[in-house]
Amino acid sequence: MRIILVTGTGGAGRTTVTVGTALAEARAGRRVLLVSADAEALAPAGTFAPATGPGAGDGRPHLLVPDPAADFRREFLALQARSATVLDLLGAAPFEDAELTELPGSGQVALLRALRAAAAGDWDLVLVELPPVREALALLALPAQLRRYLRRLLPPERQAARALRPMLAQLAGVPAPAQWLYGATERWETELAAVQAVVESPGTSVRLVVEPGPGAPDALRTARLGLALHGLALDGVVANRVLPADSPDPWFAALAAERHRNLAGLRADHPALRELPHLGRDPRGPEDLVLLAVPEPAAPAAAPAWHVEDRLADDGLLVWHVPLPGAVKDGLSLVRRGDELLLAAGPFRRAVPLPPALRRCTVTGAGLVDDELRIRFAPDPGLWPTGTP
Repeated sequence: MRIILVTGTGGAGRTTVTVGTALAEARAGRRVLLVSADAEALAPAGTFAPATGPGAGDGRPHLLVPDPAADFRREFLALQARSATVLDLLGAAPFEDAELTELPGSGQVALLRALRAAAAGDWDLVLVELPPVREALALLALPAQLRRYLRRLLPPERQAARALRPMLAQLAGVPAPAQWLYGATERWETELAAVQAVVESPGTSVRLVVEPGPGAPDALRTARLGLALHGLALDGVVANRVLPADSPDPWFAALAAERHRNLAGLRADHPALRELPHLGRDPRGPEDLVLLAVPEPAAPAAAPAWHVEDRLADDGLLVWHVPLPGAVKDGLSLVRRGDELLLAAGPFRRAVPLPPALRRCTVTGAGLVDDELRIRFAPDPGLWPTGTP
C-alpha cells in the first residue's frame, strides 16, 4: 500500500489535484481510497464509491469523509463513561449526545483517525488531502508530540504503582492516581503510536501542490525545510495552473512570463517538478479532473537520512548529520535537554530523541554546511569507557 499525503500552499488547488489523481488511478484498475472533506463538491454524484472496503473495481475511487462532530461526540461520551465513578464523586452532571458540539481541533483529530483507518484497509493507493502546509506539518507532528507529553506527565514506569495503590494510599495518606487515568493513558498511547507509525511508514510520503505565484519559491523552500526537520519523505512537487507562454495578448503574455520566471525558481529548488496546465476554467466534472492527475512515482520516496558519523579515531568526536534543505544560520536554534535535542529551524520546532550513543556525550558545537546541520558531540568520560565507542 502507498499512502500519499497531499498538502501545499493555500488556494493552489490541492483538492482538484488529489481528486484528479484518485480518478485516474482508479480508472487504471487500482484500488484507490481518497480521504477528503471537500472532494464531493468537485464531482457529480456517483463519481465515488463509499469507503466500505475495496470492491470488484468499477473505475471509481472510494471516498472516506472524516466526520469531526460525530467523532468528537463518540470519544467524549466514551471518556465520560469511563470516568463515571470520579464524576459521580464530584457531583458532576453528565452530558448527553444531543447537547454536545465539537470543539476547535476536532477536525484535525478526526482526520488523523481517518488516516489510521485508511491504513488498515486493503488498498493499493490512499490519497489524503491535508490542510495547507504549515497546518499539515503541525498535524502530522501531533501524535509524536502528544506521546511525548504523556510520557512526561505520566511516565510508564510509574504505572506499576497501580497494584500498590491501596497500600500507598494508607501509608502516605494521599490517593494514588485513579485506575481510569492510567487506562485512558494507555489507550491514548496505543492510538497515537498507531497513527505515528502510519505517518512515519516507508510507504507514506508527502506531495506538495503550489501555484507559481511570486511567493511560490520561498513557500517551497519553507515546506521542504519543515518536512526534513520532521523526517518526512517528499513524494514530489506539483506546480498547478501553469499558464501557456505563447499568448498574443500583451496583458496575458506579461502575466504568463512572470509565472514562468517563478517556475524557473521552483525548478532550481526541485528539478523533478511536475507541471499541470491551467484549464482556462474551473474543472467541470471527472473528465476535466483527470486532466489534472499526477502519476504516482515508480518507487516510494525516502525520508532524508539522519545519521551519526564516527570520527573518534580522528578528533575524538561524533557528528550527527541532520539534513535541513533551505535552512539559514540565523533561523536555527539548538538546545540539549536530557536525552533530547530541541531543534528549531525557521518557523518549525521539534524535540528529537538522541541516538543511544549520543546520550553519553556532550554537545561541543554545530555548523550548517551544504543544507546539512552537523552537530558535534564529545564522549563524556564519566559515561564512556576510555578507548571504546
